[in-house]
Amino acid sequence: MEDYNLNRGKYFYAVGLSYRKADEEIRGKFSLNEVQKTALLRQAKAEGIDEILVISTCNRTEIYGFAQHPFQLIKLLCDHSNGNIDEFKDVAYVYKNNDAIGHIFRVGTGLDSQILGDFEIIAQIKKGFALSRKHHTANAFLERLCNSVIQASKRIKNETELSTGATSVSFASVQYILNHVERISQKNILLFGTGKIGRNTCENLIKHTGNDHITLINRTKGKAEKIAGKFDLTVKDFTDLREEILKCDILIVATGAPDPTVTKDLIPKDKEILILDLSVPRNTDSEIAKLPGLTLISLDHLSQMTDETLERRKTFIPQAESIIEEVQDEFTKWLGTRKFAPTIKALKKKLNTLKDAEVDFQRKKIEDFNDEQAEIIGSRIIQKITTHFASHLKENHESADESLELIKKVFQLDDITPLVKEQKPVKTAP
Repeated sequence: MEDYNLNRGKYFYAVGLSYRKADEEIRGKFSLNEVQKTALLRQAKAEGIDEILVISTCNRTEIYGFAQHPFQLIKLLCDHSNGNIDEFKDVAYVYKNNDAIGHIFRVGTGLDSQILGDFEIIAQIKKGFALSRKHHTANAFLERLCNSVIQASKRIKNETELSTGATSVSFASVQYILNHVERISQKNILLFGTGKIGRNTCENLIKHTGNDHITLINRTKGKAEKIAGKFDLTVKDFTDLREEILKCDILIVATGAPDPTVTKDLIPKDKEILILDLSVPRNTDSEIAKLPGLTLISLDHLSQMTDETLERRKTFIPQAESIIEEVQDEFTKWLGTRKFAPTIKALKKKLNTLKDAEVDFQRKKIEDFNDEQAEIIGSRIIQKITTHFASHLKENHESADESLELIKKVFQLDDITPLVKEQKPVKTAP
């Protein structure tokens, strides 16, 4: 594939960090909430970046967008998160043009997920695109790209078994409990935090453990009550957290607080308790791991679990990659058509001008001249001519530049502003 200068002197970049090199603490520093994402998009718009997509999950934070240099996007991330340039450089990746396009396909289809086949990221891509469109930072390119990634994701779900057994972070936490806790149905479980991960974890607990001793606590009690009502569970106030920790055997932390909410002083001394922290940034104080009788399991630990389900999923990677290649190739072909679309448009305009002049000339010479028929015939001939040119350019991609120049020269199409201008490939650090 060719390397394109896609947007008036700008290149398409993907900059970000993920679980592959960044631990929970660093990922937490660069995570973005909805307010921060909105502020980032507004700043990008003010700085002339008119197409940009932001994704921030527990496993990754990424920005996709057009820029003259990737540092423009990196600076936006650092300006609106709690991370800095030096921290970013240590764990970051930067992809350009075709590599950036390939990266978002792998991310959106679950091949780059912390747990292979986890498709929850596709919802974040949809959400990110909706936010970009709301703030007018998403045009035809991003829309087509996101739709193509969504299409690939759907096909992989329907045509492979890459996601069979849906192993997400929430499922992995329940699986850990099942593998390490005896008589799980008799244990008291406290779930602190009822956001998306907390909700999914709660559903998996009920489905797989047969335990009805589950208590929910959330800072906003109403959110916990909605989930509790669905499953007939107990809800306690946030102020009861210390008392409920005293009663529980298993504590699952899935809050979205920026700082640790479960501190050492909340844990009774010598208490036998299993704590699973699913939050990013981490919401348990690292000091509690030193307490006797306490087992603290982090998000990264859960994600490293390899079981039969994950091993089986790996066998479907080649099939998934084949689907990605097919859909990505369709996107690339569409991208290629943007390269000569201005020329075809200009050619059509020039032919219409010639047609109008000839019709006007013949009208003066021919008695009872039929304007309507002349217009229909002329328009159909122009459509056939431009369609032939377009087909030739698509089918002869390697000689497209020469063909474009010849068309421009023959029809004197000098006032064209190209949508896509080909450039020599420029290497970018991974």
